[in-house]
Amino acid sequence: MAALVAVLASLPAVIGALPASDARTSAAQLRAAVLASAAVPFSGFAESAGGLDLPVTDQLTSVADLFSDRTTMRVWWRGPQDNRVDVVTAGGETGTHRDATGTWTWEYERGTATRGLPTPLALPEPPDLLPSALGQRLLSEATDAELSRLGARRIVGRDALGLRLTPQEAASSVRQVDLWVDGDTGLPLQVQLFGKGADRPALDTRFLDLDLSEPAAETIAFTPPSGARVRVAQEADVVLEAGRRIRPVPLPAELAGLPRRQLGGVPPGIGLFGRGVTLLAVAPLPARLAGGLRDALTQSPDAVADSAGVRVAAGPVVLMLVDPPGRGPYVLTGTVTLDALAEAAAQLPELGGTR
Repeated sequence: MAALVAVLASLPAVIGALPASDARTSAAQLRAAVLASAAVPFSGFAESAGGLDLPVTDQLTSVADLFSDRTTMRVWWRGPQDNRVDVVTAGGETGTHRDATGTWTWEYERGTATRGLPTPLALPEPPDLLPSALGQRLLSEATDAELSRLGARRIVGRDALGLRLTPQEAASSVRQVDLWVDGDTGLPLQVQLFGKGADRPALDTRFLDLDLSEPAAETIAFTPPSGARVRVAQEADVVLEAGRRIRPVPLPAELAGLPRRQLGGVPPGIGLFGRGVTLLAVAPLPARLAGGLRDALTQSPDAVADSAGVRVAAGPVVLMLVDPPGRGPYVLTGTVTLDALAEAAAQLPELGGTR
């Protein structure tokens, strides 16, 4: 009996140690499988580890935490607009419940429920760091020329097929993205993003446990409990409001070799350039946000300050603050090199750059 119990207890470790079985699936076919997996239901645990020391203001600490700390997430997924992700910490849990009209964020310890409505400039949330969601997002605009196959490995007891994305844009600060995809469902099980010149991933997110059965709808649905403090999220609206109030800077069709994207519902003073994993955003900031960001940037030991402004790189993510007289502060940020950032600023003469 003791021997039988020992054998049964060792089965998960034995299964996990089995060699992975690869498949004759091309890189393009694997990308198609990933993009088709958004509706695959599942539940389980995932962990994201970020190494980006982002200099941000007090208003955006939650975003910085997502990309600089280790985040453990418990997830129930019925679809892109029907899911729940709880961030588990030593002090408790914070749940994000997404439905067709927005999200509820429930902070149990504080008794606070925050309603977030759809916006074209939504800030990243824990569900966006799931390997499944992140993998689908990063592959959505990848070309066949940027994709290549890796081998295979075992993740959560399943055969995961390797896929590498190598951005082609010269301005990109991302060297490569390695994805490990479930061969049966197309779900990305692990995503690793590497900056140029770095041996360790700037972001590594993976499933620790996965159940492919559909979770119950009542597990995901949320209604603020009696006595809860209810508020409306406003962080993303701050930038949109600044874009409406500040006299907009004319933005060109291209910056640092990256074409401008069309964003519905976004003021003309806000611009997004690039595609896929190589993006550059230009946006005005309210003075109350700009002051804190300026302090955070200048305190960074790697900050570069010159006549164009102050800029800093946190792994593959760069930030630059410019404050020309009569225009108000602007921020440039994205996954481009510092040289590309300076080039972009120089192509915006009304922000103090020179052609």
